[in-house]
Amino acid sequence: MASASLRGQFAAALFGEAAPDKLPQRVVEAIRRQQNDSEILVSWIQTAIIVAWATLYFLGPKAFPADVPFQPVPWVLGAYAALTAIRLLLAHARLLTGPLVAGSILIDMAMLMALIWSFHLQYGQPPSFYLKAPTLLYVFIFIGLRTLRFDPAYVLMAGAAAALGWIVLVAYALWGQDMDWLVTRNYVEYLTSNRVLRGAEFDKVISIVMVALVLGLAVARSRRLLLKSIAEQTATMELSRFFAPEIAKAIAGAEQALQPGEGELRQAAAMFIDLRGFTRLSQSLEPRDLVRLLSEYQSRVVPIVQKHNGSVTTYLGDGIMITFGAVRRTETYAADALRATEELIDTLNAWAEQRRAAGLPAPGVGIGVTAGTVMYGVIGDQSRLEYAIIGDTVNRAAKLQNQTKAEAVQALTTRGCRDLAVSQGYDPRRVQRELPARVVAGVAEPMDLAVVA
Repeated sequence: MASASLRGQFAAALFGEAAPDKLPQRVVEAIRRQQNDSEILVSWIQTAIIVAWATLYFLGPKAFPADVPFQPVPWVLGAYAALTAIRLLLAHARLLTGPLVAGSILIDMAMLMALIWSFHLQYGQPPSFYLKAPTLLYVFIFIGLRTLRFDPAYVLMAGAAAALGWIVLVAYALWGQDMDWLVTRNYVEYLTSNRVLRGAEFDKVISIVMVALVLGLAVARSRRLLLKSIAEQTATMELSRFFAPEIAKAIAGAEQALQPGEGELRQAAAMFIDLRGFTRLSQSLEPRDLVRLLSEYQSRVVPIVQKHNGSVTTYLGDGIMITFGAVRRTETYAADALRATEELIDTLNAWAEQRRAAGLPAPGVGIGVTAGTVMYGVIGDQSRLEYAIIGDTVNRAAKLQNQTKAEAVQALTTRGCRDLAVSQGYDPRRVQRELPARVVAGVAEPMDLAVVA
């Protein structure tokens, strides 16, 4: 057990935190599409490299004799250009699968090594001549290109192919030669002649291998972090479908495990919306029609609430609890709530008219709005937690929503909330009738109310 724990710690230190075991299929498909796009980018970069090579070769002054009998470089460039064109077409057609990517990496390195090998024929020199070709540096570009796919296996494959290719070229240069003369320990002789310095070739191979290992490790660590981030972002997106987006982010981004009883006091506005006669409708409508009615109703309410900086806190069947300034702080919470109330009334009345014109049930609506201090935090126990917004302000909003029936109006607020909203920039679109000293069920003292609609 201890050794397994140590291996896990070592792996975490080397590769970073473990990635999720399984991602949703849609996320896997999104990653695959991104990888395909990366292969298109790689193909275009390789095309640019070929164009640069060809331009330098054909337009630049020749450094080899004009009467050389055979010029292999154009043939190698032409073959590589043809293969790269095929690769580009396959990438755009999304047909460049794993085995084809691996094959293309091997072809890239083989063509580069063939190009380097051809230099001694082009310049009429012994094979050891090509070991000093700076073209070898392009292997690092090809290895680096593999990082764009975010798959360390391909980075390591490119590095291994480059290292093996160079070893083969070194072996070919040494094969059948007078080793006593060809191999030297003198660095100056190595640089100024066609002689070979074993240490220099060893350094090249080690450099290729180390670059591939370091880049592969970086990609592996980044890939784990990327997958972990994607998993967390996906979870947050899913949570935001069940909670207000701000609550979903708070849950997913909590630095420590959330504990019940954690909360804070905030100044906010609370709103309750309820459909009139919904209980009676639920007894007469088919379930499918009832669900469609709720969907139409909620799809009209939520965008308006979000437009005015509100957050849907809870769905209560046909009722909806909404807050302004509790989940997302704002200095205009009361004004936002009453502006949203006016727009909700107009939109829901128009919706009811459309349903009546179509011969469908068209329930009315009641809205209660108050403003004051609320407690925003986590309630429940360790097995079932919930972000909640509670307090007397919330309770009074619910009671005002019920009071709309007694007053035969659609939306009520308190005079204090209305005055606060005006001080925050709210300009009522309707003449708001005041209802002083109203007795509201469940509230001990009379309340001064204002009719929003």
